[in-house]
Amino acid sequence: MSGDYCDLIPPASEDGRLIFLLGDVAGKGVAASLLMTHLNAMFRSLARIDFELDQLLEIANRLFCQSTIAGQFATLVCGRVSKAGEVEIGSAGHTPALHVSKNGVKQIGATGLPLGIFSTSRYTVHRVRMEPGDSLLLFTDGISEARNLSGDEYGIGGISLAAGRLHGWPSNELVSACLKDIETYSYGARQADDQTLMAVHRAESGAAAFGG
Repeated sequence: MSGDYCDLIPPASEDGRLIFLLGDVAGKGVAASLLMTHLNAMFRSLARIDFELDQLLEIANRLFCQSTIAGQFATLVCGRVSKAGEVEIGSAGHTPALHVSKNGVKQIGATGLPLGIFSTSRYTVHRVRMEPGDSLLLFTDGISEARNLSGDEYGIGGISLAAGRLHGWPSNELVSACLKDIETYSYGARQADDQTLMAVHRAESGAAAFGG
């Protein structure tokens, strides 16, 4: 039973763009899992209409507020990618996405509040150009808040360092290597939260690939 949310939604039309989502619902256990399922169904329904990305987040937030009780919320990254490597990305209070390029790792921060806080929340959109070999790395706080036996957090710095060494790696290999680095760091310590990681990679051929 997990409150982590990870999904890929095919384009609504032949000339449309694939939508990727990764998020985390507040709480744990069955209640969080049911809320995550509700979030998934909502985005799947809305994605059938070709909304602009900021509109998609604002409508999803309003519906989420109307269909949940006070105190229920979700952080989420939502993005769209074209075959040419153009990415639109919005973040509802989620941990930063990481753009891994040959020039290093750049954080892409939140563009609005978590879903479910205020029904009138507005969201802006970052636009990123991914060159061949670049990746976007999305993760839940179970990754950044992983701890070692001394109680030290892995942190956004930890995942940034790991990903920065792996520029150009295919998405599945990038995800596997990052998870291995986290496992090594936290070896022997209890895992306190779900860990979800997604990589969006632009191959040298120019095509986008996904791993998680």
